[in-house]
Amino acid sequence: MKFLKPVLVLLLVFAALSVHAQSSAELKRQREALTQQLEDLNRQYQETANNKKATLKQLSILREQINLREQKIENINSEVRNLDNQISESNNFVHNLQSQLEQLKKEYAAMVLFTYRNQSAYNKLMFIFASRDFNQAYKRLKYLQQIGAYRERQAGYIQDTQTELHVKITELDKNKKEKNTLLLDQEKEKATLGKEKNSQVQVVADLSKHEGQLKQQQQDVQRKIAKTNREINAAIRREIEEARRKAEERARADAKAAASAKADNKEAPAPKTKVITKNSSTSEVLNATPEAAKLSNDFLGNRGSLPWPVTNGKLKQGFGIYYDAEGIKNESYGWDIKTNPGASVRAVFQGEVKSISNISGTFLVVIQHGEYFTAYSNLKSYSVKQGQKVGTKEIIGSAASDSSTGETIVSFSLYKGTTAVNPKIWLTSN
Repeated sequence: MKFLKPVLVLLLVFAALSVHAQSSAELKRQREALTQQLEDLNRQYQETANNKKATLKQLSILREQINLREQKIENINSEVRNLDNQISESNNFVHNLQSQLEQLKKEYAAMVLFTYRNQSAYNKLMFIFASRDFNQAYKRLKYLQQIGAYRERQAGYIQDTQTELHVKITELDKNKKEKNTLLLDQEKEKATLGKEKNSQVQVVADLSKHEGQLKQQQQDVQRKIAKTNREINAAIRREIEEARRKAEERARADAKAAASAKADNKEAPAPKTKVITKNSSTSEVLNATPEAAKLSNDFLGNRGSLPWPVTNGKLKQGFGIYYDAEGIKNESYGWDIKTNPGASVRAVFQGEVKSISNISGTFLVVIQHGEYFTAYSNLKSYSVKQGQKVGTKEIIGSAASDSSTGETIVSFSLYKGTTAVNPKIWLTSN
């Protein structure tokens, strides 16, 4: 029982160390991913460094590099903290093993001494025959047998503990070396970060010489965003009004059919759609037909598992209020997704193409899914037509690249009626 307690403690320590090991593996994976992204960005930056027209792209890449570099430094900090915890726990573990080993050796020495003193068969027989009765003699015999077995187990425990101690000391040395390597890497990353920030200052200084041109470009971008939002809202409102008009026509037709049946003393046919009035909500209007209601329900049922509009995208700007590099407050009604030049853009769910618009040289496609709408803007080209039925993941066009920054951004937004909703809770994790 004395031995079981330290064993239980050691098992708990092992469990804690395994959790750290998993955490360390995840942190290492994240660091490697950040390093790869930084290498890709550095390659892009070198490609544009000698092109004066690509100054905006340089600034964009530098900002992204600085952001990733800071993330990597924080990642390294987390790894170092994790290793510090592992080293501390390993030190405690080693000390516990050493204490346990000393105790085992003392117990084993005592047993060896006892065995030596009672090694003759005569002494053993005297020990047994000195019993008061047969029951005590039997117990003393079993006791002598157990001492021999226990001594063998103790020898095994000592050997196992020594092996385990050697393994933990080796692991401890490895962790210390890894920590030193990480600290050197961190210093290197900090130095690189300083250089990148200096480069950013220089690029900003260069850009300030063309402040008027930059402001014009920024205004053009803002106007394009505003025009896109207006076009999306107009397309949705048109569909709502069209759905209301058709529902009212069907209601009048149902009423006429009912009146005709009544005049002929026949049973009035069941109405084909819901009754729509002036006070009916947008949801009721858009779900007036069984087909539309089913499509809305299917779309809702896929919340959280809708595919991304591009297969190789990375979120650049999310939904909601944000501030740009100049501190100006903006609001995003969807997601800006960075992708590869010419990347295919696809519908996230089955539906019907309701609108295709030219927005300052790029295209906007709006698709209806019952009471839901999805919009895909900044397309270089489109491969669908208005009124066409499309399926989930069907290609609807290709992404356009910005001539100033060189970036390829696809803007995606999702609406329930006229209300924009955050795509985050609808799209699957990428």
